[in-house]
Amino acid sequence: MIRAGRRHLVRTLADLAAQQGIAVPTLLSSGRLQAEGFPAPLSAGRTRLYDGEQVDAYLAGRPVPTLPSADDDEDLLDRQEAAALSGIPPHTWDRRKKNPSVSEHMVLVGGVEHWPRRIVRDYTPGPRLRTGGGGGRPAGAGDQVPRDLLPARVAQLLDDDPALTAAGVTDQLGVHRNTAQAALTALRAERMADVMEQRGVTATRAAAALGYPASLTRRAGIRAAAIVRGRQARPYLADVARALHARGWTTTDTPPAVQHPDDDECVAALVLDGPEAPAAALVWSERHGWRTAPSRRHPLGRGAAWPPPGPGVRHLATGITPDPADLVNALDSTS
Repeated sequence: MIRAGRRHLVRTLADLAAQQGIAVPTLLSSGRLQAEGFPAPLSAGRTRLYDGEQVDAYLAGRPVPTLPSADDDEDLLDRQEAAALSGIPPHTWDRRKKNPSVSEHMVLVGGVEHWPRRIVRDYTPGPRLRTGGGGGRPAGAGDQVPRDLLPARVAQLLDDDPALTAAGVTDQLGVHRNTAQAALTALRAERMADVMEQRGVTATRAAAALGYPASLTRRAGIRAAAIVRGRQARPYLADVARALHARGWTTTDTPPAVQHPDDDECVAALVLDGPEAPAAALVWSERHGWRTAPSRRHPLGRGAAWPPPGPGVRHLATGITPDPADLVNALDSTS
């Protein structure tokens, strides 16, 4: 976290590299950040931020000062820290942060979203909107709940009634039946995936443990299984992203983020932005492995997830999860 009154001292990897007169990839590969006594990052998120006063002291050979240890209402918390303080998973915080009473207090520090401790601590979910029973949603009426707030509202309803149906969401929130069904399926799938990972059970057993009727969870079960496979693949994909970043095929301070589409296929994409990158983007499939993608903006494409070789598309390496170094070598051959 960023302690109260220290926001102006925060530095990014780019700041640290510039301070030492080197490039970010050189800094990352030099081992300087892992040297004994080097200040720890301010948080455990993907984008590393550092306290400038600590860094300056270390580089000058002086004792590194300790950061304040007492909590303050104006401490700035990142996504993981806000979720931990709220006692919820990070993906639930991703929905909560969209509430206006939270979002209006969000600040970007070094490109990372943060919220004051007091806002995170004092936030209370609003009461559920009930519109009466039996009437349904009037034909032609617009949705009564903004889409960015819908997941949190549906989550409240599902907490109260595990057998909640799309019709029930429509009655209580006044949204279109298709909108309600999509929100229910996505929420059930995320929760089922959590149980599947924690307990090592099937989607069917996860649904039963959560009290979800089997008749309402077939689609959610398929998606939950894909979510679990995607989570299992993330460490490997993160290793690939780091290898590509170290190779200099990105210009960002940190390795590229892995994109996961909202569908039932376990696929992912990495967009490269370095001047020497031999491909605009890479796409990985759990069934096929890696390929290059012709589109930087839409690397996952539309329709078939695995097109045949052609303009901008080349199948790379062998095996589904080749060693990151082998993938880098395969990409080198495309330069």
